[in-house]
Amino acid sequence: MKTLWVFGYGSLMWDPGFAFAERVPARLEGWHRSFCMASIHYRGTPERPGLVLALDAAEGAVCDGVAYGVSAEHADATHAYLRERELISYAYDERFVPLTLADGRRVEALTYVINREHEQYRGAETREAQAGVIATAVGQRGPNADYLFNTVDHLRALGIEDADLDWLAARVRAALNRG
Repeated sequence: MKTLWVFGYGSLMWDPGFAFAERVPARLEGWHRSFCMASIHYRGTPERPGLVLALDAAEGAVCDGVAYGVSAEHADATHAYLRERELISYAYDERFVPLTLADGRRVEALTYVINREHEQYRGAETREAQAGVIATAVGQRGPNADYLFNTVDHLRALGIEDADLDWLAARVRAALNRG
């Protein structure tokens, strides 16, 4: 068996939850990071869904994130853990995608993309509507706003700019009076 590569673009960047041998900045082409999935477990409830990030296909798009290299001995356990974590409601589809690592290597990586046919898909939400949901939703893992702020903070630490997430963070901070 060989190394399992996993692509993180949201909470996996700051809370992977699995052992890894390598952590490398990476780029995925043809997809963008988007608050397009209703969260009825982790960052919201069925009665008051939050929003979480998913990869949504878009021609010409790129998504910068983190690739984790998981040793062969931990690959099966990591894959099982990620299925349990990410496929909680099957709003994500599991995919292996081609990544370009910051050091130039090309790898196939496991990641989770939005299922546009799933009832939790919220691709038509405006950014203003997203901000309103994120500012108020709370789920098993805490406030939806914390998920956004953690993601933005980790993107900045990696030197990754995401204008949409920066706008959302500023809007949600203003709504919460956090300046």
